[in-house]
Amino acid sequence: MTALKVSFHTLGCKLNFAETATIARQFSAGGYTKTTAADADICVINTCTVTEHADKKCRNLIRKLARTNPNAIIAVTGCYAQLKPDSIRQIEGVDIVLGNSSKGQLFDQVDELVKRGKVSPCENDAFTGFFSAFSTEGRTRSFLKVQDGCDYKCSYCTIPYARGESRNIPIAEATEQARAIAAAGQKEIVLTGINTGDFGHTTGERFIDLLKALNGVEGIERYRISSIEPNLLTDEVISFTATSEKFQPHFHIPLQSGCDRILGLMRRRYTTDVFARRIETVRRVMPDTFFGIDIIVGFPGESAEDFETTYAFLEKISPAYLHVFPYSDRPLAPASRFDGKVAPQVMADRVKRLTDLSDRMHKRFLERYIGKEAHVLWESTLKEGKMAGFTGNYIRVKAPYDKKYVNKITKVLLTGITEDGNMTGEITT
Repeated sequence: MTALKVSFHTLGCKLNFAETATIARQFSAGGYTKTTAADADICVINTCTVTEHADKKCRNLIRKLARTNPNAIIAVTGCYAQLKPDSIRQIEGVDIVLGNSSKGQLFDQVDELVKRGKVSPCENDAFTGFFSAFSTEGRTRSFLKVQDGCDYKCSYCTIPYARGESRNIPIAEATEQARAIAAAGQKEIVLTGINTGDFGHTTGERFIDLLKALNGVEGIERYRISSIEPNLLTDEVISFTATSEKFQPHFHIPLQSGCDRILGLMRRRYTTDVFARRIETVRRVMPDTFFGIDIIVGFPGESAEDFETTYAFLEKISPAYLHVFPYSDRPLAPASRFDGKVAPQVMADRVKRLTDLSDRMHKRFLERYIGKEAHVLWESTLKEGKMAGFTGNYIRVKAPYDKKYVNKITKVLLTGITEDGNMTGEITT
């Protein structure tokens, strides 16, 4: 029998990409061959539901795959499948729908459908256990899932319903997976989770001890923490990162609003003063740190004055980059029932203002490094005769392609800024 072919499609966060990569390894071990959608016998879609726009992208992709390849088995999993399974089942051509609570059973469900022509019922149920996941294919870096779920219940967010309560793998298992990633030849690991810094609920271990254990894994030269809540970015974590040669000066921190009144309505666990002091503490010991900050624009009740307060706060703390999201009502989230909805055009204008601010701050951050040397981990992508890679503090650098440098860290002289917000560099070693 000819091996069946399967394609994989991922929407959303780094956590989803880690999980899709693990599901793909399960199919490979089961004798299936990875392919593109047009040639697939099975299409696996890992979905996102963070916004209404994300929901729409998921529906459109599912319909497109079912229409393009009507004979393929369509298997849908992920956050949208967890929260809206009935909506997905109504899409013609869908065969299997499994949410995050049953994601680990997806391969078995597809394999049973292939071999028996039917599957045993498997509905979304309570979140139990932990679906371990990491990526190993096609990149110089791997996403390693160390935590899942969230207990915070911010008023705008449905992720606790889509992912369940905070839980984690043991440190020993995380380090074992890091060694497997190193054996696959990857040099960098990005620690991922829904609330990564909340690591420890399941095992009683501490996040800082996870970092210290991973720091000792041979073969991994760099680590990044993908996202960490400001209240969990402790002095101990900051101090360790500053002294570690492997953990990079790069933090992705969700702020969501620079106005304390809106933060209160969002049910966030800090104030702008706490946030600013965390940034200051990091910069004191790691002045070259790249800060990427999440912002939600147009939260219900956000007045023009509230927005200007946020704008001024962001100018003051001056991060390297802003991830700007227009507020989106999520039916299960309390904020969807709040008064004071912001008009779409007002929201769009505020998004543009913050995006423009982000561009200026990012350029200003890059200008500090023109004429300086940095260490870059080069990736394999070849585009227009160039290769790209990242410095330790997450500056994307382009240089003439040279195969011998792929997946290696080299010293680079940073020479200028490109129109698309990267830097140019000359390899010096």
